[in-house]
Amino acid sequence: MKQNVSIYWIRQDLRLNDNPALTASVKIGSIIPIYILDDENPKEHKIGSSSKIWLHYSLQKLRKQFDNKLIFSKGNSEVILTELCQSESISNIFWNRVYEPWSISRDKKIKENMKKEGVEINTFNGSLLWEPWQVLKNDGTPYRVFTPYYRRGCLNANEPRRPLEKPWRIDYFEVKNFKYLTIDQLNLLPKHAWKEKIIETWNIGEKAANRRLDEFVESELNDYKEGRNFPSKKNVSRLSPHLHWGEISPNTVWFKVWDLNQLGIQHQQDTDTFLSEMGWREFSNYLLYYFPELPRKNLQKKFDNFSWDNNPLFLKAWQKGQTGYPIIDAGMRELWSTGYMHNRLRMIVGSFLVKNLLLHWHEGEKWFWDCLVDANLASNSSGWQWIAGCGADAAPYFRIFNPITQGLKFDADGDYVRKFVPEISLLPNKFLFNPWEAPDDILKKANVKLGENYPKPIVDIKTSRQKALSAFAKLKSS
Repeated sequence: MKQNVSIYWIRQDLRLNDNPALTASVKIGSIIPIYILDDENPKEHKIGSSSKIWLHYSLQKLRKQFDNKLIFSKGNSEVILTELCQSESISNIFWNRVYEPWSISRDKKIKENMKKEGVEINTFNGSLLWEPWQVLKNDGTPYRVFTPYYRRGCLNANEPRRPLEKPWRIDYFEVKNFKYLTIDQLNLLPKHAWKEKIIETWNIGEKAANRRLDEFVESELNDYKEGRNFPSKKNVSRLSPHLHWGEISPNTVWFKVWDLNQLGIQHQQDTDTFLSEMGWREFSNYLLYYFPELPRKNLQKKFDNFSWDNNPLFLKAWQKGQTGYPIIDAGMRELWSTGYMHNRLRMIVGSFLVKNLLLHWHEGEKWFWDCLVDANLASNSSGWQWIAGCGADAAPYFRIFNPITQGLKFDADGDYVRKFVPEISLLPNKFLFNPWEAPDDILKKANVKLGENYPKPIVDIKTSRQKALSAFAKLKSS
């Protein structure tokens, strides 16, 4: 006979506050909170290395919040949930929905099969402000351009749900017959010391996420509209990994800023701009939902015939931050050492890869997926398609970021480049972004030996730009 016990299946919702599935599950009776590392189903896009590091420490924090009652398993989710239901006579499973294509297919199958076994499935929206099917054009088709999607669609749809309080009491069911794992047995952490570089940069977990939101709103949201473009300034929220792993809900973030906007406490241009960035997060998930091949296939089919180059040496130089272009190298080294990259730099290094090196955007997407702690399938895929010019509402292909002028404009004092490319830190600002143009005496004084302790440019910026434009012209005429 089934007991009045529910499984709360944790996925990308590593929090207690504003957690619809958790809140609903504890009202039924006792719960078994379980996290399943299910890396069997996706053929591609298994959890990346940096993401695994974050996940390990976030689960560690979450287990304490669940009074050490959170259990773990690894493998096929359907098999594990079925076994747990049978061994402990479970009557309900609760979860918050996730939107990767393979997850949607898997969850649908689990739902159908569990119902046949007499287990009731209860699913909730815990990670988006608007469900994709809530925001459609008048003819019932999905938007492909951000501004009408956000302005006409989202802001005219039903207001997002206000955040829920965390459950005031949780009754745990003691698991007796099901064999579960420890966190360490999930084997999320790499053997090498790279993880130390990542974790020393971040505070991980739900409490840290809420502190980060408070800090951002209190001291960094002001001047967000302009300040977010400068990588050495603190005018970005750095909430993306917390949002991706669900340590904080988008509803909590949205209404924290939305209410300030309504009260006129912050400059409206800053709050409006930040809320629209939350809209971009929604738009990426929306695109992935309606165009599930987004991570692999160009949304604009004409790019299927684009003549990408194949140069492993260029790719490795880009990955390691050894291109000879300081702003590019600084961005790539920030990524490697912190698991994060400032958004302005994501655009600059992305443009350089696909337009100056003519390497396929798939190469950038794969590298970011493995290195970013906020690696989100929707945002990563749509972002790379945007910069390559082949996605929805994409930047025109002929818009090519010049790494020299971008550095001069957005890192004028050189603070960002000097932090991540210290071997050229003694160069004066005039030559910091183009050291190959510095006179020999200035290079010598700064102890810069091009080709020895800092590389010469791997491509000429003007020649490579023209090559890219010519390739695009062929695409248009074909």
